[in-house]
Amino acid sequence: MKITTGFAGRAQAIIDLCAATFTASEGAEEGGRIGGLVRDLLADTPAAEIRVFCAEDQGQVVAAAVFTRLRYSEDPHNVVLLSPMAVATERQRQGVGRTLLGSALAALRSEGVEVVITSGDPDYYVQVGFLPITEVQARAPLPLSLHHGWIGQSLTDR
Repeated sequence: MKITTGFAGRAQAIIDLCAATFTASEGAEEGGRIGGLVRDLLADTPAAEIRVFCAEDQGQVVAAAVFTRLRYSEDPHNVVLLSPMAVATERQRQGVGRTLLGSALAALRSEGVEVVITSGDPDYYVQVGFLPITEVQARAPLPLSLHHGWIGQSLTDR
């Protein structure tokens, strides 16, 4: 397995992976919504505001994590939002996601990112250092469907 960055030449594979993964876990409507979100993020987000990391095996994208800049007018910290992250259904529970996130977080830390925030399963993300946060600590960019899943991680020693 190889960890890659960027999405040039892989955009459709990343969109398809995210749509299929969320369809399998959440249903066709959610899969379509997430696939559309990824398509829009990859097409419309300025290059300086997006980082995409993929896990590839034998030339196939088996996991992807999309990070976009999250800005708070009252806070100068360098914060990114992880959304979405997907691991191919047949590759889940094999350490692929942990490996991908570990590499991505290390790269982001070296680039000066201070905080990563996401909305997801706290039981999964706690394995890679995320902790629950509140919207008082960091406002969500959209309404949260799972308030207990708003989680974050500092990439600094603060």
